Amino acid sequence: MNEFQLEVAARIAAMPAEKPLTDSAASFMAASTLPRYSYNFSWLGRPIIQYPQDIVAMQELIWSVRPDLIIETGIAHGGSLIFNASCLAMLDMCDAIESGEALDPSQSRRKVLGVDIDIRSHNREAIVAHPMSSRIQMIEGSSIAQDIIDQVKEVASNYSRILVSLDSNHTHEHVLAELEAYAPLVSIGSYCAVFDTVIEDLPEDMFPDRPWGPGDNPKTAVWEFLRSNFEFEIDQEIHHKLQITVAPDGYLKRVK
Repeated sequence: MNEFQLEVAARIAAMPAEKPLTDSAASFMAASTLPRYSYNFSWLGRPIIQYPQDIVAMQELIWSVRPDLIIETGIAHGGSLIFNASCLAMLDMCDAIESGEALDPSQSRRKVLGVDIDIRSHNREAIVAHPMSSRIQMIEGSSIAQDIIDQVKEVASNYSRILVSLDSNHTHEHVLAELEAYAPLVSIGSYCAVFDTVIEDLPEDMFPDRPWGPGDNPKTAVWEFLRSNFEFEIDQEIHHKLQITVAPDGYLKRVK
């Protein structure tokens, strides 16, 4: 496996120079946005509204970080909550196999904490009824409101290995406020995944009815955040590997 992993690393490092591939990936991202390509997928029965490549990337991060808590802003239909919870369930299963102990889901501390300004009743009911619901906690309110931030911090205080996913309002101001509030909760070696940074790279006329667009989006917020925060760095290897992703420059690794 060591030799294979070295080959993978070399291929990924060479990806930026593969212009036919990078150009095709950029064209696909632009062509697939307005038709809402990402709305076509589900995870364990719930719409996830993500590109398959980013779903795989998050699975890889969860496996490598092995978090106790995943904090997620933006719930929508709950697919990402269910996805994260199922990954945590698999971590528990693997831990039980490795330790030789019986698996008791009721004893697991691993949890997903979702925050959304508007958790619609039909989505909440579907999430609560899902087999993964015991691992999920939801908070309704603005992710940048101080009382909501305080609630999240209170939950996070009981965990030591934390991963964060930001996917709610995509304006620069909102995402920057989320980064300032939640990035400090990320444990060293873990990640803060900032979704929809690709907005910066898409034509301005793709967002006529949205308050965000080129120059005002999650990527510009990431860039500003990193100018004064040296505990995080962009994991460019993930973008180079995926090519098709809504989060270029959005996978932030906490390094110190």
